Amino acid sequence: MDFLAGSLLELITQTSVNLPPDVRAAMGTTMAAETPDTQSAQALSIIATNVDMAVEDQGPICQDTGMPTFLVHTPVGVNQIALKRAIHEVVAEATRRGKLRPNSVDSITGKNSGDNLGHETPVIHFEQWEEDDIEVKLLLKGGGCENKNIQYSLPANLDHMGKAGRDLEGVRKCLLHAVWQAQGQGCAPGAIGVCIGSDRAHGYWLAKEQLFRTLDDTNPDPVLAKLEAEIMEEANKISIGAMGFGGKASLIGCKIVAANRLPASFFVSVAYDCWAFRRLGVRLDASNGAIKQWIYRDPERPVEKMAQGSGFPLTGREVVLTAPITEAQVRALKVGDVVLIRGRMYTGRDAVHAHLMNTPPPMDLNGQIIYHCGPVMMKTNDTWYVKAAGPTTSSREEPYQATIIEKYGVRVVIGKGGMGAKTSAALKQFGAVYLNGIGGAAQFYARTVKKVAGVDLMEFGIPEAMWHLDVEDFAAIVTMDAHGNSLHKDVEEATAKELAALASV
Repeated sequence: MDFLAGSLLELITQTSVNLPPDVRAAMGTTMAAETPDTQSAQALSIIATNVDMAVEDQGPICQDTGMPTFLVHTPVGVNQIALKRAIHEVVAEATRRGKLRPNSVDSITGKNSGDNLGHETPVIHFEQWEEDDIEVKLLLKGGGCENKNIQYSLPANLDHMGKAGRDLEGVRKCLLHAVWQAQGQGCAPGAIGVCIGSDRAHGYWLAKEQLFRTLDDTNPDPVLAKLEAEIMEEANKISIGAMGFGGKASLIGCKIVAANRLPASFFVSVAYDCWAFRRLGVRLDASNGAIKQWIYRDPERPVEKMAQGSGFPLTGREVVLTAPITEAQVRALKVGDVVLIRGRMYTGRDAVHAHLMNTPPPMDLNGQIIYHCGPVMMKTNDTWYVKAAGPTTSSREEPYQATIIEKYGVRVVIGKGGMGAKTSAALKQFGAVYLNGIGGAAQFYARTVKKVAGVDLMEFGIPEAMWHLDVEDFAAIVTMDAHGNSLHKDVEEATAKELAALASV
């Protein structure tokens, strides 16, 4: 198996940096259909630019490379123990090279392993088959969309949809509700893999396994094919839009499987994936591990650019902010304003926010910017460089954010997906603002970082450390202002009405 390590490393690299052709096509259709000069269109423009940058730089499309999930088919007689060992070694090497973010955290101690290895990570599913080649498929699904997975037990009463019974109509209601509840937190427009039936645990795996299908295929079961088409049409009427900003697209794919179930149980399991739908595969020569064929992509075919223009188009109406920022500057902003950050910002995710609740920060945060981000970092000759740096889902910081704004005088919070009523009240009371970055746009934002000026709290691991980043023209949209207005709340309420209208279609 002389070529096995190199083949697996190329699979991981290309999955991380190169969006599959079927996903590119679906996103291209979404971009063409969106209303120009809207916030959703702005988000899609950044997304397209980011996809191109990832290929050019061979950097992760999104900084959150998730929990690497492998689906492996082997001929009878292939040593699966040795293959598993090889996958582990290559995952660690890909992490060292910055193609994967170190995401494996001990659930008891909270310690990050630093190499994406640990008990039951990465996830590997082995199946035997009666073919001569080894097939390895890889799915990189980030934590933001993973957190929007959902499972229903029918019959159930659903918000805005009413009763969902134990039939296909009940399933339809569940799937529309699943798309709606993700909003911008799952980096819409997304795709869903679905399992009707099975048990709780296996149903979730079967739902995720559907994400290995291409977005443009047709379900061999005509009943499920019809349901998939209906969900695609109806889900996009909900008008969630890119990043939950409101718009024409909510979904780029729906793939469903049905499995037998117990008489007492009727589960509908939904695996939600984001627009950064990273999934590739290879067929390997079982004798030497060399790549015989790529799945989902043709490496001989040139990768076409997605962006229609040159990056994010500036209008001249953008507001430039440089810390320290005053209360007057913040209160002059309103929902919908585009902001360009220049100068210093500090990253802070779950561990940092929990730490700051009881421990003063290692720097003065008065008038400063906190960025909800867990970057991919590389170190060369004692100098740190950002390899990927898009925003993470902000709702996880809702228990902490208001207190941190009050205690330390933070003026700007940047993340994705918005925050709740407690944070909104703090923004209004203390004079702060929430900016929504474009989820998944890790290369777009990495290029705005001109210098890594320092780092604190490295004991939390690279993604959770507090990085000091000096940026230039970091673009984000005001979605929660200092006057109590919230685009996220407005879109959620508007889409809830659209969802209710679909309840009896």
